[in-house]
Amino acid sequence: MKEVIIYTDGACSGNPGPGGWGAVLIYGDKRKEICGAEVRTTNQRMELTAAIAALKALKEPCRVRLYSDSAYLVNAFRQGWLERWQKNGWLTAKKEPVENRDLWQELLKQTSRHQVEWLKVKGHGDNTENNRCDELARAAIKRLLQQEIPS
Repeated sequence: MKEVIIYTDGACSGNPGPGGWGAVLIYGDKRKEICGAEVRTTNQRMELTAAIAALKALKEPCRVRLYSDSAYLVNAFRQGWLERWQKNGWLTAKKEPVENRDLWQELLKQTSRHQVEWLKVKGHGDNTENNRCDELARAAIKRLLQQEIPS
């Protein structure tokens, strides 16, 4: 299996509000940057969307080290939240519906194709790739907002 390193980040201008996501995929000496935006969303949805898009970009099953500054994303996998939510019929421990279920289900579908190790990084710190993902996400929001302003 090919080994790929992925960094992801999501951002929102208001929460909810216009949001963007960015991802950097690294395989050997190859690098790919991807990003996107949505008109009305939340930061958490953008964090999940970044991971989904990055995993979808892989053309074949890979061994992935996925770095994110989102505790919500990383802990859902590392602390077994997803397994519990599924066992409980997509209800939280408080018996409330899991937020962003649609994205969690798509993320589970994408992760089933790969061997993913989820790693937490400090946001807005000294991690160059995480900072680049933030730049990509914010640039995507900016482009989206410029498209909505009539000329």
